Amino acid sequence: MKDLLGLLAVWSIGLSGLSLLWGVWFIRRGKREAHHRAMLLATALAALFLVFYLAKWGLYGTTAYGGPEAWRGAYYFVLLTHTLLAALNGPLALYVIYRALRGEFALHKRWAKVLVPIWLYVALTGWVIYLVLKRYGVEPGGISF
Repeated sequence: MKDLLGLLAVWSIGLSGLSLLWGVWFIRRGKREAHHRAMLLATALAALFLVFYLAKWGLYGTTAYGGPEAWRGAYYFVLLTHTLLAALNGPLALYVIYRALRGEFALHKRWAKVLVPIWLYVALTGWVIYLVLKRYGVEPGGISF
């Protein structure tokens, strides 16, 4: 079940990034309805990611990095930036959606230009972290007294 939750999480965030790219592509071609649908799909997939990730984390805890020492700094840099930007991504996405729903498209567009690269970075680094931990992850040991 742990592996399934991890797979569902990583696929949902990856697909949310692809849906986000489709939404950008649609709006640049003036296809507002398709843009709207792609962005709602991206948001739903990101929310689904959060459900799967939190379920996995709540049920099984975290996985520690156990890979090559030479990569440790790079791994933790990616993990830290991923985590901080992921925490920013949710509220920022809600703000951008709110501005669109209110018809405030100038603000929507201005903040979407900030949001899209953050969202894509989070989606891409989510895959990187998943693949690194799949290969080099170490299950946490029990509590020792």
